[in-house]
Amino acid sequence: MSRSPADPRDLPPPVLVETEAAFSEMLERLAGVQELAVDTEADSFFQYQEQLCLVQITGAEQDWLVDPLAGLTLERLGALLSDPKRTKIFHDGEYDVLLFKRSLGFSVQNLFDTRVASAALGCATPGLASVLREEFGVDLDKSQQLSNWGQRPLSRQQIQYARLDTHYLCALKERLAERLRERGREAIVAAECRRLEALETPQREFQPEEFLRLKGARSLDRLQLQALRELFITRDGIARERNQPPFKVIAHPLLVEVARALPSNQGALSRIAGLSPKIAGRIGPALIDAVRRARELGPLEKIPELAAKDGTHVLDEAGVELHERLKAARKRVAEAEGLDAALVLHRLVLLDLAQRRPRTRDDLRELEPWQWDLIGEEILATVAKFEGDLAAGKLETRPRRRRR
Repeated sequence: MSRSPADPRDLPPPVLVETEAAFSEMLERLAGVQELAVDTEADSFFQYQEQLCLVQITGAEQDWLVDPLAGLTLERLGALLSDPKRTKIFHDGEYDVLLFKRSLGFSVQNLFDTRVASAALGCATPGLASVLREEFGVDLDKSQQLSNWGQRPLSRQQIQYARLDTHYLCALKERLAERLRERGREAIVAAECRRLEALETPQREFQPEEFLRLKGARSLDRLQLQALRELFITRDGIARERNQPPFKVIAHPLLVEVARALPSNQGALSRIAGLSPKIAGRIGPALIDAVRRARELGPLEKIPELAAKDGTHVLDEAGVELHERLKAARKRVAEAEGLDAALVLHRLVLLDLAQRRPRTRDDLRELEPWQWDLIGEEILATVAKFEGDLAAGKLETRPRRRRR
């Protein structure tokens, strides 16, 4: 059994890695280490395009904070992350894996995710703060979670926050791995970690039609929707120019209210509830110009169909019904086993099953052996019942949700 980790107040300070010499020293210390914990911090709340601002690493009984903004030659970090002989421990590592790929082109191999492990063991609240409190009696201060990680120098509070995100992960992994072995759930975690390792970075281009997802857009008439589209495009251009997140130029709800009001001058703009004189003064002319363009274009002729975030836009009405039945089956199995439903079947697997309608075990060859044991028969039974209801005309299909 592992000994209890130290209280955060008793920890020696972490090592700030801001020079090539310090970076080399860290890598030398880690040369013989088989397990190390990793986390990242970015500045997506402060820049139009996020950047990797900090990499936290714990190993060889030391916490390091590596500064990617210090001009370090980070290729050696990429070699460390992709080394299949060493285990890299993350907690909720999906964002970190994508950030490494997007920012530096690095891949992560031999990953172990303690959040996934906690969920596989039935933890209903597998966030890091909750898990560390339960396992070690450690209370994390999350006040720096949304702080500006691109600022330098880092504050004392940021440094303490960042180092604790990895400091306990090696000890946590040891505890969770033992329980996974006892309960025979190692394969579940291994499969999900392989999925995380294989993640591809999605396209991140601005999509003008995404204005339809703003809360309140559905309540607008066609001319107001045209205005919202023009305002949405205008806001993105300003954000890109200022290198700010769009919501910091003007918040989503306010953008919708400007579209609703259709202001034709600064006076009308200033009367919109919640729109501060500061925002009106800075970007008021651009907002009014966007509304003017919308009036010239006229009411939106066609409301685009947006792809459903769960992917079900590719299904016909019968497929949507089968997808819902398979989701219900997955939920029943997950609850009976005390598992997160996403670990039983990932949403992309669920979507594929709804499209293919498997009828035999051979049709489920992509499932892991443990998945077949857990839910394979349930999937086939669900599809068979669906096909029978469809053939008998008993199916009450669910129409695809309309995206406005």
